[in-house]
Amino acid sequence: MSAAAATESGLAGMLLAAGHGTRLRPLTDQLPKPLVPVGDRSVAAIISQHLATAGYQRLVANVHHLPERWDRQALAALALPTTLVHEAEILGTAGGVAHAAAALGPGEVLVHGGDILVELDVGALRAFHARHDAFATLAVVGGRPVGEGTVGFDGRGRVVRLRTGRFGQEVSGGDFVGVQLLSAEARAELPRTGCLVGDVYLPALERGRAVMARAVANRFTDIGSPRAYLQANLAWLRARALPSYVGPDANVDDAVTLDEAVIGAGARVRGCGVIARCVVWPGVEVEAPLSDAIVTPTTTVYSA
Repeated sequence: MSAAAATESGLAGMLLAAGHGTRLRPLTDQLPKPLVPVGDRSVAAIISQHLATAGYQRLVANVHHLPERWDRQALAALALPTTLVHEAEILGTAGGVAHAAAALGPGEVLVHGGDILVELDVGALRAFHARHDAFATLAVVGGRPVGEGTVGFDGRGRVVRLRTGRFGQEVSGGDFVGVQLLSAEARAELPRTGCLVGDVYLPALERGRAVMARAVANRFTDIGSPRAYLQANLAWLRARALPSYVGPDANVDDAVTLDEAVIGAGARVRGCGVIARCVVWPGVEVEAPLSDAIVTPTTTVYSA
């Protein structure tokens, strides 16, 4: 889809997908972090489904690391038509949104971290943002005591603590989940390169702008490390009350027992014994017994 066509085709979300995923190596030596599988689909596919359910019609993703892996098959698995915006150099979270302006079109935009899994009430976030005519609104998990969590806010939901900055009287703390709404005004002030928090929100707060926080999520997962990635897959199983998952066209030998295992489509599990707390990527062959491991086409990562 061209950028010109994208601006005419409905509400857009922005997926931040350009990073190298350094903390998740060696998994991200093979796939960009938003394309690693959790359960039966990629992280990007999970995010796109949440946004589609919330009424978004399309997605824009900035890409840099392994851009060739965003092929037709990867895009076809997403729940929304997706426009890719390539960054020759990584521009940061603020620069990435600025660089994608033509594809996004005008107005408010929801920006979602490409390594974050969270179920949140996007409708409530948008309504709160509009009601307060906010410069930006951060989605948070609330309920933390004063001074705890990554964000502090006052009784109206105005951010009064962010990083080391203090901007008012805090009544509650929370954790920013990597999802935010940017107003058209905020988008107009985005730098060519830089960070949304450090280079946009903190200066805005210092100028007295209404940067808000809304508790619209119960929990979130940052799949930033192999251990966190494995735990995200186990949580996916538990949320669906599944003892294990075997993808389409996967084959598991009769002598193999699965215990909290996610076996990708077309994978082959041979041997005798238990595959426990493991993620086997699509198309990979693995030998039982094995535990607390992530198996990809080129490596096995142990995450006990």
